[in-house]
This record gives sequence, C-alpha cells and structure tokens, in this order.
Amino acid sequence: SGSKTLLAFGRQRTSTMPPKTQQKSKEAKMAAAMAGGKGKKKKWSKGKVREKVANKVLFEEELYERLKTEVPKMKLITPSALVERLKIGGSLARAAIKELEGEEMIKRLSYHSSQWVYTRATAVEA
Repeated sequence: SGSKTLLAFGRQRTSTMPPKTQQKSKEAKMAAAMAGGKGKKKKWSKGKVREKVANKVLFEEELYERLKTEVPKMKLITPSALVERLKIGGSLARAAIKELEGEEMIKRLSYHSSQWVYTRATAVEA
C-alpha cells in the first residue's frame, strides 16, 4: 500500500507532481524585491464635482405669488421641499414657512431644529 497509486472508481491512477523549479538564490530574491518598488505612484482623483445651483436668496414679485399659491396646496411642506420646488435658498425657505404659518395658511406637524414638517391647513380642524 506504499505505492503512489490511487484507486478511483475501479481504475488505477498515478498521482503526478509538477517538476521542481530551480530555487532562486537569496541575492536574486533581494534584487527582485528592491526592484519592485519603482512602479508608478497612484494618482488621486479630485472626487466627483457637483454642479453649483444658484438658488435665489430674495423673493421677486412673481416668485412670491407662486409661494402664496403653490405651497398651501402641498401635502408635505418642509424647507427642503420649498428649496427643490421654488429654487430658493434654505434660509429663505425657513422664513417663508414662518410667514405662511403666521398667516395660518399651513399647519405644523412636527418641529425640530434640523427638520420642520408642515402640511396644508384644512378647512375643518380635526
């Protein structure tokens, strides 16, 4: 049973190993290791550049009218929703929401320093 034959499904097969390759000398290995570090340095990408959006910082007459008509009809009113819809700045959106709430055109659902949630004011209060 010391022979190099394996019994596989009733057939005899001899296991073969690849021929031994010549071992490199220590000096050759060192030279190869030293030569490896002279590759090109990795260039860092500048990252993705988003296009700058020029949102308005003041209301113009026509934009103010849109605010008064469109926003009270929206189901979900947040500063970010106004920024998207009217293309205005965030601070202007917050000021607009305060004004609309003061005139009772919209109703507050949740107030948090970082995210305000309002909805349209309904005729009959629940």
